[in-house]
Amino acid sequence: MRDAVIVDAVRTPTGRGREGGALASWHPVDLFALVLARLVERAGVDPGRIDDVIGGNVTQIGEQGGNLTRQAVLAAGYPEHVPATTVDRKCGSSQQAVHFAAQGVAAGAYDLVVAGGVEMLSRVRMQSNTAGADHLGEGVRARDPQGLVSQGIAAERIAAKWALDREALDAVALASHQRAHAATVEGRFDAEIVAVDTAAGTVTTDEGIRPSTSMEALAALQPAFASDEARRRHPELGWVVTAGNSSQISDGASAVLIAAADVAASLGLRARARVVDMAVVGDDPTMMLPAIMPATQKVLDRAGLTTDDIDLFEVNEAFASVPLAWQREFDVPDDRLNVNGGAIALGHPLGCSGTRLMTTLLCELERRGGRYGLQVMCEAGGQANATIIERL
Repeated sequence: MRDAVIVDAVRTPTGRGREGGALASWHPVDLFALVLARLVERAGVDPGRIDDVIGGNVTQIGEQGGNLTRQAVLAAGYPEHVPATTVDRKCGSSQQAVHFAAQGVAAGAYDLVVAGGVEMLSRVRMQSNTAGADHLGEGVRARDPQGLVSQGIAAERIAAKWALDREALDAVALASHQRAHAATVEGRFDAEIVAVDTAAGTVTTDEGIRPSTSMEALAALQPAFASDEARRRHPELGWVVTAGNSSQISDGASAVLIAAADVAASLGLRARARVVDMAVVGDDPTMMLPAIMPATQKVLDRAGLTTDDIDLFEVNEAFASVPLAWQREFDVPDDRLNVNGGAIALGHPLGCSGTRLMTTLLCELERRGGRYGLQVMCEAGGQANATIIERL
């Protein structure tokens, strides 16, 4: 099998996913097209050489319906013969796109392929594609009569299982904002961010970072999922998850150019990293988010590595309880985990987040001179993707 290498990776800044957010004036197709165009421009690649474009998107309805990745490819000015498809593995959608791309390269089906994703939660509301519909079916209801829990309840269940109190979760949130702010001020994101022009000006930084927040401000927030009905149904939970220690609803797009190592060399392209190995797992859907634990172990085992071999980890901050429980399981020190902040500060534009994390992980490995990076994403329905890359 051929090695799959990462040639380049770009992302937009993240905007708040609400009316008036920094990127809210952009159609999702056009925002994705922006990063697709900038990606090949930066790499110096003829877009006509691209074998496929695989885009992640979760809420595939309205402006994000109709295989928006194909529309973005056309809007980006790629030739008509370049195909595209859109995949949905919830929060890990664009990370799954990377997996499909790297697998296609390894198998010999692709020479050059783009993996990326977009989500505009200011324009297409989360879960609007399932609103009012029974999307579980009788088989799932027979398995779990109460239905699958929401991600908020799942985050509470993680906090209860790993005995994570409110102060610990708020500390993760505070660190996320502080690290993201420091990274922004020091210019660590400059190499990865594509500026976005709007009527209000050019957006070059992530909108959701709150450098002035504090433990006191976070402590003042009320639990986000503790309705009367939720408290009745789940008396065992501690209700420690708030808007402040959860990921932000956001807009954004990102993309990664993946090539066969021999093709990259023949075209004079610099291979920045190698995709070492990949894993995807399913886990208990009623707990939902801890699938990151078996996914991490599986990808490490496949690669023949341990956590001691990994220089940097990106564990998506869907909720503070997720990376904190993961950290308790794997005993990874703070200085190797989400070092530039995570989705609590930077935002979580669902379909974009997988390749956003990959872009940030790659750039930080290069900045530090590290060798291996591991990324893992929890996903609705009790799944997780994990990927190991090696800086070249």
